[in-house]
Amino acid sequence: MAINNNNIIVGLDIGTTKVCAIVGQMAENGKINVLGMGKAPSLGGVARGMVANVNKAVVAIQAAVEEAVRQSQVDIKTVFVGIAGHHIKSLQHRGTLSRKQWDAEITEDELNKLESEMENLALSPGVEILHVLPQEYRIDGEDGIKDPIGRVGVRVECNYHIITGETHAAKTIIMAVRKAGLEIADLVVEPVASAAAVLSEPEMEAGVALVDIGGGTTDICIFDDGAIRHTAIIPIGGDRITKDLQEAFSILKDQAEFVKVNYGSCYPTEAMRNEVVVIPGLPGRAPKEISLYAISQVIRARVEDIIQKVDFEMAVSGIRHKLGGGLVLTGGGSAMKDITQLFNYHIGLEVHIGSPGQHLGKGMIDEVRNPMFATGIGLVLKGFDLAVKHGMGIGNTVIHKEEVKEPMDQPFFEDVVAPDQVEQEQKAGKTPFTGGWGGTLFSDLKNWLKDGEDFQGN
Repeated sequence: MAINNNNIIVGLDIGTTKVCAIVGQMAENGKINVLGMGKAPSLGGVARGMVANVNKAVVAIQAAVEEAVRQSQVDIKTVFVGIAGHHIKSLQHRGTLSRKQWDAEITEDELNKLESEMENLALSPGVEILHVLPQEYRIDGEDGIKDPIGRVGVRVECNYHIITGETHAAKTIIMAVRKAGLEIADLVVEPVASAAAVLSEPEMEAGVALVDIGGGTTDICIFDDGAIRHTAIIPIGGDRITKDLQEAFSILKDQAEFVKVNYGSCYPTEAMRNEVVVIPGLPGRAPKEISLYAISQVIRARVEDIIQKVDFEMAVSGIRHKLGGGLVLTGGGSAMKDITQLFNYHIGLEVHIGSPGQHLGKGMIDEVRNPMFATGIGLVLKGFDLAVKHGMGIGNTVIHKEEVKEPMDQPFFEDVVAPDQVEQEQKAGKTPFTGGWGGTLFSDLKNWLKDGEDFQGN
């Protein structure tokens, strides 16, 4: 399926600290033009990467999407949504296809059939398959084949990396998104999305571990020889560091976050002992003076906790020794001062910060090049991949198409419609969240969408 100018993908990242909606359009050069972006605080609706309070999550989703609509002038109907949480697990499985004609070329349909058979694996009750990712193929005993289409043979085998998640967690996300007036095209595991936005093909070939440090979770995705070998989600993120500072110095959460962002470091030094930051006291109480050394000690202790768990997952993957590309840190937590040095000190591999800028073309918002938007950009990228693979029509269109001749060349339609016009349309019932759904969705969204209807009514 060719992506036309009006086939626009929206990625919805429902995170612990923020909900972010990114509107992207594919340019002719294969880059993503960001037409608009909206973000809103999660308001306590999300905990450790999972929706905990549906009503609060709905408010945050609506706020983020409405801002994205205002900026992009795109009628958002369907979104690709990230799913995270400590319930996300991965396993390896091998599938086998026996062919009758050895001299007939292997087709894409045959490979898709083999992949679909993996959906029937027996799993624990309440667990569903989220992704089936082929790693490499084997044809009649010949190993290491990455693209078998067009080859001939009788016995085709494939090693698959299968990512699973709890059905309840998925249904809760579906319920929240639907209550916000949107439809879900597909759920994408967040570390897979982040990897698509941040990593390059040479890195994945060489072997690399992506570590996405978000607000409530730290997501890990490990590659070797161009394929995913291990995925895991650690239920600790930047929010835990903020809470540690809040408890250590008896300050407010907002103050702790400000201190972490503006004065924190992962490497306490002797010079910091003589430097202090003054925190306003509560009404009727004196201000507090906190040394930068003490602040950095608290931060370092928690980051080392995260590093220890990352190192464990790297060992579990069995390919720690093959990671020639080292570690790539991304996510909002990667902005902490000296974090790459601390990871390098403990892990012993090359470490650098990764951002989604390499996949972005011209756009109205440079802010999305920040590592904290890696998951959102990755959801847009994976959305285009899935739309092409499954021939999906998403149905997100420019609101005033007659006034927008070439949206790819005009990523910001500031003069298309004034805010008061949008308000009038909303009062008239013409908001992007009313009316029938357009486009064609996945009819088999892991059987959750159908089940989700019953779930929603409970």
